[in-house]
Amino acid sequence: MALAYSKIRENLIASAKPRDNESLAWLTHYLHALGSDHSDVYLQGLRGLIEGNEEMKKIVFREGGQMRLGIKWDIPFPPPAKPKFSFIDLFAGIGGFRLAFQNLGGKCVFSSEWNEYSKKTYEANFGEVPFGDITKIDAATIPDHDVLLGGFPCQPFSIAGVSKKNALGRKHGFEDETQGTLFFDVVRIIKSKRPKAFILENVKNLVSHDKGNTFRVIKGALRELDYTVYPLVMDGKAFVPQHRERIFLVGFDTRIFNNEEEFSFPAVPEEGPTIREILQDNVEAKYTLTDHLWKYLQDYSAKHKAKGNGFGFGMTNLDGISRTLSARYYKDGSEILIPQGLKNPRRLTPRECARLLGYPDNFVIPVSDTQAYRQFGNSVVMPLVQAIGENLVKEIRIFNESRKPQIAVHS
Repeated sequence: MALAYSKIRENLIASAKPRDNESLAWLTHYLHALGSDHSDVYLQGLRGLIEGNEEMKKIVFREGGQMRLGIKWDIPFPPPAKPKFSFIDLFAGIGGFRLAFQNLGGKCVFSSEWNEYSKKTYEANFGEVPFGDITKIDAATIPDHDVLLGGFPCQPFSIAGVSKKNALGRKHGFEDETQGTLFFDVVRIIKSKRPKAFILENVKNLVSHDKGNTFRVIKGALRELDYTVYPLVMDGKAFVPQHRERIFLVGFDTRIFNNEEEFSFPAVPEEGPTIREILQDNVEAKYTLTDHLWKYLQDYSAKHKAKGNGFGFGMTNLDGISRTLSARYYKDGSEILIPQGLKNPRRLTPRECARLLGYPDNFVIPVSDTQAYRQFGNSVVMPLVQAIGENLVKEIRIFNESRKPQIAVHS
């Protein structure tokens, strides 16, 4: 009889403190790996954690010391029963990449994310606590996989991030000691595990950062590993009602594909959904701007307009699309305001933000509004990633089919 994942959450995960998350990462990864070739990888990591922890022993083992053989995944987005390929999810955030690739039939065999609030959202939806700091993860402990996915931190390269760091006299790009070099941890893992393919994502400004030198280094590092690299800036507005440009880098192992893959980025429709289509019918009054905040935003906009600057709030055309949702949206909501006739405008709700990134309504939002705004402001456009992934997975499927042994037909 399978153990319901909800019981594990009830007994262990919901009450866990951040310091316990690494233990929970080993546990939940082990549970996802049950019955697979790489379950021993996670069981080895669990052994030391289980000693003296009776609650964890009950979850991992049945009475008499037998390992549990099945989990009932009563969560919004369970792993596929018969996966077609495997992938890992680096800088996982709240799981936009994971959701897209599970929709395509993929099984996630490893995830990593440093932010504790994002881990909470990720676990609530996928039943897995990601591992933490990627710089401390030994690539040898990561299972083999077909596809590596990663939206490595964009702040060192974003226009807003660079401007802020310049104003504070701080370094940006690869010289940002906390986030700028995390790309090379991706390189380290690709070099060690050699996935068949990868998708990396970052802000559009990555292409022009440091007069293009940063982007040249990134492409060069990936090509030195013997991967072809397909870069393209794409706008999510064809899939969601939001102007959101991001650079995607898709790569294929030349040692496997021999430069013969026929990958192309997906063609996108000229027109997508409108803001009106993602709005909720009944919205709490707390999302309406106060008189004080609304006056401040209007005065701020007027001041900069008088100076010839374009700074100001963004009143959204409900029959059009919005500006780009940012992680700072929780501060005042100024970049995307929803008109309300004679009333003051309002912010988007967290659920509307989820829809603005293409997440379905059964996606659980277990955190505060402030954290939810940050999380969706940092997210990928899920259906856009899925469209790119569909073309990538097609190439892997063609390769796998070509490797199947041919059965001789005798007359």
